[in-house]
Amino acid sequence: MMEYNDIYDKDRRLTGQVHLRGTPWKKGEYGMVVCVWVYDGRGNILLTRRAPEKSFAGTWENSGGAVKAGENSRQAVARELFEETGIRAEEEAFELIDSGKDRNIHYDYYCLKRDVPLEQIVLLPGETDGVMWATFSQIRELIREGKICRVIANQFRRQEQLLLEKQTDMK
Repeated sequence: MMEYNDIYDKDRRLTGQVHLRGTPWKKGEYGMVVCVWVYDGRGNILLTRRAPEKSFAGTWENSGGAVKAGENSRQAVARELFEETGIRAEEEAFELIDSGKDRNIHYDYYCLKRDVPLEQIVLLPGETDGVMWATFSQIRELIREGKICRVIANQFRRQEQLLLEKQTDMK
């Protein structure tokens, strides 16, 4: 099935055009990607492992993905989290903690407090094949061992202090 994404300009304004996922972005076109750090309120962050057929196969990451055409950032993060883990959350429950931009993508980073037993997590075949709650020190060790997706490792390093503060605030 073909998937389309809205096209944004460099200042995050919608252009009214759409982009076919998997095709190259033109100069000046931007998509949007959302990511969420899920906390259990006891010092752990939920990580999922990328399925063998995905890029960065077998590495750990937080949930997230591309915003589809017609969605806003919060709708997309709620959808992506549900698709990848089975965790349902209202859009308003996600707290925006950071935003960024690279060559052709705008990013929104969220956090969400949810204490969900691992046996209740529903993994999406073809996307994820493992799940765990990890402490901050375990995440740092996974990064050192190269077991966290490179992009997510960089994101964690940039946001670690803020995430620690949020985790403390959420207890």
